[in-house]
Amino acid sequence: MSGGPADPRIQVDLLVIGAGPTGLYAAYYAGFRGMSVAVADALPEVGGQVTALYPEKLIYDVAGFPAVRGQDLVDRLAEQAGRWNPTYLLGHGVTGLDDTDGGLVATTDAGARITAGAVLVCGGIGNFVPRELPVGSEYLDRGLRYFVPRLNELAGQDVVVVGGGDSALDWALSLEPIAASVTLVHRRTRFRAHERTVEQVHTSSVRVLTPYEVEKIHGDGRVSEVVVAASDGDRITLPAQTVVAALGFIADLGPVERWRLELRRRRILVDRTMRTSRERVFAAGDMADHDGKVTLISVGFGEAAVAVNHIAAALDPARSITPGHSSDV
Repeated sequence: MSGGPADPRIQVDLLVIGAGPTGLYAAYYAGFRGMSVAVADALPEVGGQVTALYPEKLIYDVAGFPAVRGQDLVDRLAEQAGRWNPTYLLGHGVTGLDDTDGGLVATTDAGARITAGAVLVCGGIGNFVPRELPVGSEYLDRGLRYFVPRLNELAGQDVVVVGGGDSALDWALSLEPIAASVTLVHRRTRFRAHERTVEQVHTSSVRVLTPYEVEKIHGDGRVSEVVVAASDGDRITLPAQTVVAALGFIADLGPVERWRLELRRRRILVDRTMRTSRERVFAAGDMADHDGKVTLISVGFGEAAVAVNHIAAALDPARSITPGHSSDV
């Protein structure tokens, strides 16, 4: 699922900003409540951070799934939302948000103009970019990468994973069964990842090199080997066709900071109905903040449902905030 409509002028009841899990569930639930919906996201595919950062990782805290692969969850959410035929504007970062009679007008960096009765911001942590590896930038997309959306792309390769957080160790463990070899390189002896994950890595076949840093990347057009160096001067040359730099990412709220919304801790402050400080603008998911906030995908689903029910009543006073049972539809 990608791209956007041919007509750049769109009119809907609700614009959902962000096509991650919370945004997809909001699109479904708004359709269930009888609203027309558009979903805009700067990324070219639905799924948000899940698709970009850990599509192959198992998620254990979504109700009804003892464990679900990240991309499978996104696919099911998109299928659920598809029942109501939302309009997707993918590759459209919303840059402007202006008031108009009875609603809002959003403009995107790809030239679309969306008129909506209300806006629900489900933008995760905002725009995010990876922290760059200090060396080897010339090999980006030629062996150096920051994300692994599909593990099987690296099957049979010698892979060097750089980093000490959960993402780095998760990639190393996920690649171990399918790669020819996996080496994990971290500049400190201690890892930031969950203790159980660290134990799994040390008992696996993943080669762990600490404290080492990537000094050089070599290759004729594409990566072929990586030189790592320790603080004592020891150097090791590793064969590698792929380097996965999992050094974390830098989050940026981007244009959200210009939308006249009250922020707290770099998140959008909302009340118990998920309403922001601006008329007809709501927020849900990781980007929303309120007292007692717990950042979980499952909490985002609940916040989206609360927001949509109050939006439905705000757009049409004849609608009840109480939705009734979905099994009665």
